[in-house]
Amino acid sequence: MAASGETINTVPLFVRSLVGACLLLCLGVVVLGAYVRLSNAGLGCPDWPGCYGHLTPTAAAADAEVRSAPLSGRPLELGKAWREMVHRYAAGTLGFLIVMLVLIGAMRWRDRVLPLNFVVALLAIVIAQGVLGMLTVTRQLTPLIVTLHLLFGFTTLALLLWLVLSLEGHARELRPALTEHIAARARALALVGLIALGAQIALGGWTSSNYAAAACPDFPTCQAQWWPAADFRTAFDLRGTPAPTYEGGVLDTPARTAIQFTHRLGALTITAALGVAAIAALRVRDKFAQRAAGLVIAALALQLIIGVTMVVSGFPLLLATAHSAGAALLLMATVGLNRALRAPA
Repeated sequence: MAASGETINTVPLFVRSLVGACLLLCLGVVVLGAYVRLSNAGLGCPDWPGCYGHLTPTAAAADAEVRSAPLSGRPLELGKAWREMVHRYAAGTLGFLIVMLVLIGAMRWRDRVLPLNFVVALLAIVIAQGVLGMLTVTRQLTPLIVTLHLLFGFTTLALLLWLVLSLEGHARELRPALTEHIAARARALALVGLIALGAQIALGGWTSSNYAAAACPDFPTCQAQWWPAADFRTAFDLRGTPAPTYEGGVLDTPARTAIQFTHRLGALTITAALGVAAIAALRVRDKFAQRAAGLVIAALALQLIIGVTMVVSGFPLLLATAHSAGAALLLMATVGLNRALRAPA
């Protein structure tokens, strides 16, 4: 993104601060979205973008018509409505800030303050995310849409982190040449780990949107079996089972078991893939790559601990939300590892 030898002065402090604010807000939106979903507040406001035709749940609660004839026959639950609307407010603010990044990139494209193509693509993803957020509500929590909504949120988070790290790279001198055959192997393994993690996050979203987490209530076995009875064909039919609403899930126990069991197998795969990638990065004689590898190992260990504790504790809301937050942190660490294995250009 910057020529060798450029300094941080080429990127004004307010631009870096704005990008950093977008990253932190996006992390908050992802975690808040998980909390809304896990606390069954996804339909707290059954219309979009408002709440029962109002800008705030409080205004909706004061409307006698809403109280007498609620939308979709769903009475207003103020707590759930506020959780849903706070998530929408935060997501809308993030979209506004990213529009500002695009405007800055366009107005100062000659100075290359921001990579214009990158921030435009980022804005397109956020717009698509907003459309999916609307469809999540209007399609009554259809699992495929909910999962795509989650994936686009994680994608936005990953791209914002990549942008932050790329801008910070301007502040550093070009690092010494890496041992190429080792670095190339580490880069390939880190990329494989990132792709595998993306698939596991998708599995996590599919598990959550189908309310399948509790299908395996024990650990390390599932329903006291190492290979439980499961309906994999129905579990991963993306067309879904037609239903008036998908709140609470519509799949039977064997299908939910298949989803959760597959998610557990994915966790084993991710542990192996990211573990190998981190070990390869530790062999690269570069402090940034080694630090990034250490963060991946720490984030991976934290996520595994949260996941196991969540199961043996009976899936409390706090730990379930922390599990989603842990996935976000692990993704950020893995993106950081991939970025660290690329010398500033």
